[in-house]
Amino acid sequence: MGEVQLEIPARPEYLTLARQVVAAAAALEPTFADERIDDLRIAVSEAATNAIEAHTDAASDERIVIRCNLADDRIEVEVQDVGAGFDPGQTAAAPEAQHPDRLAWEHGLGIPLMRVLADEAEIASDDTGTAVRLVVYTPAEQRRRADG
Repeated sequence: MGEVQLEIPARPEYLTLARQVVAAAAALEPTFADERIDDLRIAVSEAATNAIEAHTDAASDERIVIRCNLADDRIEVEVQDVGAGFDPGQTAAAPEAQHPDRLAWEHGLGIPLMRVLADEAEIASDDTGTAVRLVVYTPAEQRRRADG
């Protein structure tokens, strides 16, 4: 159906713009419920926040690229950065809920949250950057996959 590409500076004040563009693209598919659009908006916000952090850590002035591709049965969003990369399988675990350090813990929730909110969440990362691909299927496609 169509693709939209947004390039934003790696600064937190651009997160709202990224969320709004993705939500507007998803809303072009009339069968997406508002709740699913909100899920996608939050997942993209997490991916973009991680990208901003990667650019900050790498002192990169490059822009973060967000691509939205609306197909007949899904919306796919890719968030791409040029940070140092990381091993997605080696993310730090949060302290146990009862541990006093848990109150100060601010990392480690974004990737699991993306995986819960999107129907598919894939992360490809190396020393040239990270690409997060998020997919949310239309209700008809979700039913087809469940039946099939």
